[in-house]
Amino acid sequence: MRQSALSFRLSLQGLLLSSLAAGALAGSAQAQGPVAKGVAPKIPAAPTKEELPPAPAKVDVIPVARDQEIRKRLQSVLDATGWFADPHVRVEEGVVFLNGQTQSDELKKWATDLARNTQDVAAVANRIEVSEPSPWDFTETLTGLSGLWRDFLRILPFLITGLIILVLSAVAGWGATRGAHAFFRRRIRARLLRGVFAYGIGFFVFLAGIYIILRVSGLTQLALTVVGGTGLIGLAVGIAFRDITENFLASLFLSMQQPFGTGDLIEVAGVTGFVQQLNIRTTILISLDGNLVQIPNALVYKSTLRNFTANPNRRESFTVGIGYDDPIDEAQEVARRVLADHPAVLNDPEPWVLADSLGASTVNLRIYFWLNGKEHSWLKVRSSVIRLVKRAFQEHGISMPDEAREVVFPRGLPVTLLDQKRETTPSIAPPSLPRPNPLPPGRDTVSTKAEAGLSSEAAALEDQARQAKPLDAEENLLGTGDAARRTR
Repeated sequence: MRQSALSFRLSLQGLLLSSLAAGALAGSAQAQGPVAKGVAPKIPAAPTKEELPPAPAKVDVIPVARDQEIRKRLQSVLDATGWFADPHVRVEEGVVFLNGQTQSDELKKWATDLARNTQDVAAVANRIEVSEPSPWDFTETLTGLSGLWRDFLRILPFLITGLIILVLSAVAGWGATRGAHAFFRRRIRARLLRGVFAYGIGFFVFLAGIYIILRVSGLTQLALTVVGGTGLIGLAVGIAFRDITENFLASLFLSMQQPFGTGDLIEVAGVTGFVQQLNIRTTILISLDGNLVQIPNALVYKSTLRNFTANPNRRESFTVGIGYDDPIDEAQEVARRVLADHPAVLNDPEPWVLADSLGASTVNLRIYFWLNGKEHSWLKVRSSVIRLVKRAFQEHGISMPDEAREVVFPRGLPVTLLDQKRETTPSIAPPSLPRPNPLPPGRDTVSTKAEAGLSSEAAALEDQARQAKPLDAEENLLGTGDAARRTR
């Protein structure tokens, strides 16, 4: 019973395999068509590596396969694939001989593996020839283009999504910049600082959009590199352009603190002049000589700065020497009256006339007085006060000896008179008293024509600056002097 059942099972398996082989042969014959004698068989297109399936690990025919059955099975498989031109299989004593043509070494190796893994095959002799492709064969090119098209279609959704996010991030960055400008307009008066903050916020919003695009595309590492590289690039640029960066940062701090305004008279880095402009690189002054001077902002920020316009009141002083025989208190009172009557000298704070030092032949008085530096020129007022004090001293008989040319003998000078007949006794001449010098009338005016008035020369210097070199008002980071002082 067991033996009859086994024989029936083997007969049934043989019948199924025969029917499958016949169907495969029929399909292969219909696909290839008849081959005329003397005509080279047409080699079918080779599949790509992705389309090439792995060879079966084991092909079973029957438990004890005959050579004819092995040949039929392998022939049907090679014909069914369509990868080989005129394939022919011959089997002798378990040795498989393969003939035909194919287009790649991979297919030839695949046929060898197929035959070797077939049941009861002892050896494989693969004589399949690999044909050289025609130079006009664009199969591989078309295959590559087809692969690129498939890749493009595969990433097309990511491209559309990334483009949408890019547009949205650009719009969001622009909106953030406009909103930051409006937000900081009343909080930050410096235009440069306001612009830096606004554009910085917009840039970071746009950078966040780029980061999202890279993350959506699966380029997480590249996204982190872009974010980290932004800081590294900024550091490298700062080191390479250290002086430019230093001046730029100094302009930010100066525009934010505003220690001076446009039109203020300042002294910085040994230069005294009226401020014309503060840009992102330099501070431009017009000196008292009418020259435009550009000072780097870093030097302005680090140097000692004197702003004479921040407080309109300015104190000036000069020294005058009187003789030892003149009363000091009388000279002080004469000078004080001159200062009190001068229209450009302020009474509050009140002027001082102080005994400063004792010289070789003079008692030196130091005269201090205050003036409004915004309305008057300190050079002209100082000249006027010196001239009027000298005239007042001359009118009141107060001497002003010169230490270099005049020698004073407090006890007089002994004089000896010689006569032809007799020698007189020496006598002492009395000291000569200083006499007031006669002064021409009409010279006690506050300002002479040579002093050209006492008003400030700021307006005249600004006119000279406009004629010398026009400045771009859009680059100025400062307001007017009054506005700058109101912010302080």
